[in-house]
Amino acid sequence: MADIILETERLLLCKPAEGDVTLHYRLLNSVRVREYLGGPEEFHQVEAQHAKAIASFAREGFGFMMVTEKHTGELVGNCGMKRVDALAAPNVGDHEIGWIVREDRWRRGYANEAMRAVIEWAFQAIGVTHLVALTSERNVPSWRFMEKLGMERRADLDFLDTSRDSPDNSTIQYSLTKAQWEAAS
Repeated sequence: MADIILETERLLLCKPAEGDVTLHYRLLNSVRVREYLGGPEEFHQVEAQHAKAIASFAREGFGFMMVTEKHTGELVGNCGMKRVDALAAPNVGDHEIGWIVREDRWRRGYANEAMRAVIEWAFQAIGVTHLVALTSERNVPSWRFMEKLGMERRADLDFLDTSRDSPDNSTIQYSLTKAQWEAAS
């Protein structure tokens, strides 16, 4: 089993391991899951994401994690924190949080449970002072969830992500400071 980074009531969030790439590709790469993310990816793209996450953990002590359901042991998502790396973003290098959940596990509160743990970990264990989250302007479920997490819209950080050839390259950002998080807790 991969290293467990965080544990919630129903989930284990683990460092990615070599064998996770195939599961990620098979379970988290559907048309609906990636609807606002440029569509399903090629296997080599998922491999590259995993390599980046593994390198991020080695270099900085954080990255994106595999989310496993405790009671089944099945992969249900991917979430975590990385550095903003979209070259067109005005805040490259900020700490960015993100998530995806397997389609057959939607509406069970897994994203909320996992991301609240990630935010707490980022502020308390990693020592981050503020977080951002990026999404497509038309991805209403994503930015509504950001608001549910207590994040605030930051129009001054919006940008056009020209690396994506899709209707979703108009990217908006939300942010959350440690002080905001603590005041809401």
